Amino acid sequence: MPALFGPAGNSESFTKMGYKSSLQVPEYIVKMGLDAFEYQCGRGVNIGSEKAAQLGKLADEKGIKLSLHAPYYISMSSVEEEKRIKSVDYILQSARAVNTMGGSRIVVHTGSCSKISREQALDLAKDTMKLAIAALDAEGLSNVRICPETMGKINQLGTLEEVIELCKLDERLLPCIDFGHLNARTMGLVNSGEAFLDILNKIGNELGEDRLKQFHSHFSKIEYTVGGEKKHLTFEDTVFGPDYEPLMELVYKKNLSPTFICESAGTQAEDAKAMKDYYLKISK
Repeated sequence: MPALFGPAGNSESFTKMGYKSSLQVPEYIVKMGLDAFEYQCGRGVNIGSEKAAQLGKLADEKGIKLSLHAPYYISMSSVEEEKRIKSVDYILQSARAVNTMGGSRIVVHTGSCSKISREQALDLAKDTMKLAIAALDAEGLSNVRICPETMGKINQLGTLEEVIELCKLDERLLPCIDFGHLNARTMGLVNSGEAFLDILNKIGNELGEDRLKQFHSHFSKIEYTVGGEKKHLTFEDTVFGPDYEPLMELVYKKNLSPTFICESAGTQAEDAKAMKDYYLKISK
């Protein structure tokens, strides 16, 4: 199975091409030559079940794989128990929505570690993740895979190693490797074939070849400062990385089948297509 490519939400071209409704997304994705789409619920899970089912049916008819980004305000590592309990509910809401869409992946931010040590934050996040897994199982949603994301700011929980540790809790957990975030939080050190290979090897060695083969990914060029991520850019940028070409070459060489969701600023569908085109070119 080849890698899949798509945008996080809609590019500016979505409305410029005359599209208005989220139910037109599958048609747009096909027109852009892509095969995946990540529905954005960063500000809350506000899509109704009827619309989610309609979107899922239309996407399935066109062979588009859907995933969903859970609310940004989830904090699995909060020192406040109430916030962690609420986070479990937001994850559950996200799982219900993506399941109704016929998708099976939700991307989750794990939280901050600015007030406590990274070890304490990771322990809290692990406890919250266990509660979230139990909540999904209790609702018959064990098919939904929670994808903890690597984060771009240094004071956020979400190094590669922390995400891998979280994913060790359950085989259904799948890492969401945001290469732009990792490049930003390391001040540009994740922008070469060697750096990408090291990441892929760590996933395979720690989580097994099966999860390596099908990992979830976000990709975009990101401006950074001493604190890490500052803002998302487009592939037009020539100052900040990372560059996608070496990664595409590794994915093809290692016969992996990840889903790449592009988060460029306003050109995410176009840039996802650039990644897919390069991947297809080297696979011929």
